[in-house]
Amino acid sequence: MGLVSVLLISFCVLSISMIGTDNIVVGIPTTLDGPFKPVTVPLDKTFRGHAVDLPDTDPRVQRVVQGFEPEQISVSLSTTHDSVWISWITGDFQIGDRIKPLNPKTVASVVRYGRLRIPLIHKATGYSLVYNQLYPFVGLQNYTSGIIHHVRLTGLKPNTLYHYQCGDPSIPAMSSKYYFKTMPASGPKSYPSRIAIVGDLGLTYNTTSTVDHVIGNNPDLILLVGDVCYANLYLTNGTGADCYSCSFSQTPIHETYQPRWDYWGRYMQPVTSKIPIMVVEGNHEIEKQVENQTFVAYSSRFAFPSKESGSSSTFYYSFNAGGIHFIMLGGYIAYNKSAHQYKWLKKDLAKVDRKVTPWLVATWHPPWYSTYKAHYREAECMRTAMEDLLYQYGVDIIFNGHIHAYERSNRVYNYTLDPCGPVHITVGDGGNREKMAIAHADEPRNCPDPSTTPDEYMGGFCAFNFTSGPAAGKFCWDRQPDYSAYRESSFGHGIFEVKNETHALWTWHRNQDMYNSPGDQIYIVRQPERCPTEPKKVSHKC
Repeated sequence: MGLVSVLLISFCVLSISMIGTDNIVVGIPTTLDGPFKPVTVPLDKTFRGHAVDLPDTDPRVQRVVQGFEPEQISVSLSTTHDSVWISWITGDFQIGDRIKPLNPKTVASVVRYGRLRIPLIHKATGYSLVYNQLYPFVGLQNYTSGIIHHVRLTGLKPNTLYHYQCGDPSIPAMSSKYYFKTMPASGPKSYPSRIAIVGDLGLTYNTTSTVDHVIGNNPDLILLVGDVCYANLYLTNGTGADCYSCSFSQTPIHETYQPRWDYWGRYMQPVTSKIPIMVVEGNHEIEKQVENQTFVAYSSRFAFPSKESGSSSTFYYSFNAGGIHFIMLGGYIAYNKSAHQYKWLKKDLAKVDRKVTPWLVATWHPPWYSTYKAHYREAECMRTAMEDLLYQYGVDIIFNGHIHAYERSNRVYNYTLDPCGPVHITVGDGGNREKMAIAHADEPRNCPDPSTTPDEYMGGFCAFNFTSGPAAGKFCWDRQPDYSAYRESSFGHGIFEVKNETHALWTWHRNQDMYNSPGDQIYIVRQPERCPTEPKKVSHKC
């Protein structure tokens, strides 16, 4: 046997030893190795990113269609693999003192689609709407959107590529042809290859870096866990700032500049027209206007499988992606036990069959377990209302945004290390212009006064001093808490890859790194034999 043959055999043996069953790579840590000692990556002061918004002169945000041709095209999922939503906008927005809303009835909502590019043999119709952002003060400019279309396609086959065109064929005003791939059918051995998780995305040059990295990872699905375009960092005249309250503290109402939504939709179309995107609301989507209306742009621009999942709200819903059941919750709508959201959540959890969808993943915008000074313990009322329920049903992973940094927890429940608690992951570092969160609450002189911590929008106060454990009698730990496994201030996104019923690979990609150099990587391992997924009694440790 020659030297080359020996080397080839040795390489093959090494490769086999490194790759286990179901493509589990040996050498990458797993949650079974934990809980891990807390790690804080030192701040790289040379990397501050480019947190400057794309201007309206950038060709990537300008309107390039004519008349009523579709733009801002996006795909989102329904509750199961056999259905998706196609959304788009026709006609241009108007902003100023005198606006006249377009009539949605004048343009049809039609999608032609099929498994072959030619001919597109199927047809679906949907509904359309126009929304306004109005301000009851002299001198502020009002806004009315183009016509927003939402069409649901049904009867689709799993894990299948479909081609489609959208628009109104009678004008004619149809889009170019695009394509999307459906999710795998729900089952314990059926999963999307890669799911991108990103939060607080915005529309900066940092955003473009994040999006380029996401595209490079070729995901089958994108989850945007709140804070989309940051239109509310602008006055209605288009003047923007990194800090609204700092720069525009005398405004009679918190204004927004709605064209930023259109710029974001245009920039994202090359991605969202092919890769389904699922969005949940963040605080920057509140956008208060006349008659105290809120979240109007968010609720109008995206299609949500609310009705299909038994929800009466765009703020919370659920869907399946292969053997994963995703629960999208609202941090800015009532969540107490008497609220509609809580009652819906309880029903939704009770219907989940873990033999069909072993993985249970929840997401909402403001995190419960963050050790950064910014927004510290802000969502404590939501945690005290809902944590028991999620723990009882064995939620595996929770994704959040809001904090402009990255943090991964050990398995935790009620601030206590718990082998059956979920892993909490904060990825609120997509690239917005508010820049990164840097200060930690456990560092000297960084612990906020408890009275400053209630959420400004939801109100209520639930964050008190700890009564037991290492931080007993204090509002903050005096060191990185045990439940915090890894934290770092940097921009990036995450990739979630479920390998089988028990193993999922989580990888955090920093914008400054090459793809083969992950910032953080771990297998999240389920233990259904140790941690039952049926409701179980919980102990209230403090």
